[in-house]
Amino acid sequence: MQDDEAEPTTGEAIALDAADLEKTFGGVRALRGVSVQVRAGEVACLIGENGSGKSTFVKIVSGVHRPDSGTVSVHGQPLAGGDPREAIAAGVQVIYQDLALFDDLSVAENIAMNRLIHDGTRVVRRSRMREIARETLARVGVELDLDVPISSVSFANRQIVAICRALSMNARVLFMDEPTTALTTKEVRRLLRIVAELKELGLAIVFISHKLDEVMEVADSVTVFRDGSKVGDFAADQMDTGQLTYHMTGHEVVHEPYVRSQDDDTPILELDELTRAGHYENISLSVRPGDIVGVTGLLGSGRTEVALSLFGLNPADSGTVRIDGKQVEITSPIMAMKLGIALLPESRQEQGLFMGYSAERNISAAQLDRVTTAPGILSTRRERELAREVISFMGVNNREPRTVVGNLSGGNQQKIVIGRGVSMSPKIYILDSPTVGVDIGAKAEIYARIQAMARDGMGVILISDEPEEIAANCNRVVVMHDGRIVERLDSDDVAAEDFADRLGSLITDPGQTSEGHTEARL
Repeated sequence: MQDDEAEPTTGEAIALDAADLEKTFGGVRALRGVSVQVRAGEVACLIGENGSGKSTFVKIVSGVHRPDSGTVSVHGQPLAGGDPREAIAAGVQVIYQDLALFDDLSVAENIAMNRLIHDGTRVVRRSRMREIARETLARVGVELDLDVPISSVSFANRQIVAICRALSMNARVLFMDEPTTALTTKEVRRLLRIVAELKELGLAIVFISHKLDEVMEVADSVTVFRDGSKVGDFAADQMDTGQLTYHMTGHEVVHEPYVRSQDDDTPILELDELTRAGHYENISLSVRPGDIVGVTGLLGSGRTEVALSLFGLNPADSGTVRIDGKQVEITSPIMAMKLGIALLPESRQEQGLFMGYSAERNISAAQLDRVTTAPGILSTRRERELAREVISFMGVNNREPRTVVGNLSGGNQQKIVIGRGVSMSPKIYILDSPTVGVDIGAKAEIYARIQAMARDGMGVILISDEPEEIAANCNRVVVMHDGRIVERLDSDDVAAEDFADRLGSLITDPGQTSEGHTEARL
């Protein structure tokens, strides 16, 4: 145990007691004698790099896996293990990152369905379903339309529905796996408020996140995993993000701010009054060789919509796009790629990767001309060589090109899809949320690759709502709100010591911005 490990708070019941857990998969030890205690009314954050054992631990407690050895008890009740129904009956609930909701069912149905099944209900009464939904929503202080399909609800409100579904099952130990990954700063604030309220209700909450600033804000204690072992339990108020990062990785992680060094100020890309009705309007900016231009704003600000238009999806209604000074019309992704534009989409799993295929097949999919010897004839040798180039450049931990990407960690999946774009040697690379769901170590590696691309003369547009990510990587920034650019920040602004804090304020309170009162133009 570490000198600064968290001391148990007397008088609070132990909700979860996992002792000496061991688990091996195919000769690989996923957990090595891990012991964790979480008390009722406590928010315990579980952190560690991808592959550190966090997911295995959660699946053992929730009954998905049976441990090779060790014990799990919930409020003093021993669990045999390997039976999710037993864990659910004991009060264990897990909200996974994908939420596992039914898109075609209503809000009320998604909240109440598991409860009705658990109760053995044979005749479903809509009034009872709505009653369960209303009661659980009231517990978190949120009102939602109970009758709309979940597919029409924002991701932030889907997260609330998933929480209410867990509450309807009388959750006593609640695991939340990367709950803020797809949320904006404003939505994160609301979720953390709800977590604090659930804590006051006496729930034991295990909050799993790569975002250490959020961890420090919500946690009472922090448990760090590394390489299948527990490094230690720490009182959150005695740690900072630098110390936690060191415990997670075993070394210091420093994000060096990016400084553009190219002398050529001739724009590669110029947008002039670009408009798409209902999405964005009058977007004007330029990108030079070596620029990393940050585009940020709240969800719905229009940032992703601009990116999709530049890649030939949802073309603009008006305005002009110039590449190397020549006006172009981009009407398809194929045309965009021919013009030297690559796009990292917002969601790697839904838009960026074929999860059931190998790394080499995912990498070659966008460049069939490089891996075929004749039309329709694939060269597996060329495909593997291309994959190895990408894997080496991006520092993918699993260096076997034939590995199915769905079996890789989130960080390595992201490296694969980013590297695929790099291998196309684009003039302009648009990166939409490049480190979403990525651990701190992989994030630093991705930042290093992005900056290396820019130093080699590529123009980069980096879309993110994380002020720290923008501050660490961008030399110029635009802030969007309601489809318009409302603030432009140049290299002097970015270099200011308090830039990340100022940018966070501009994102969450766009009313304080000064666009329209300045001649500055990016």
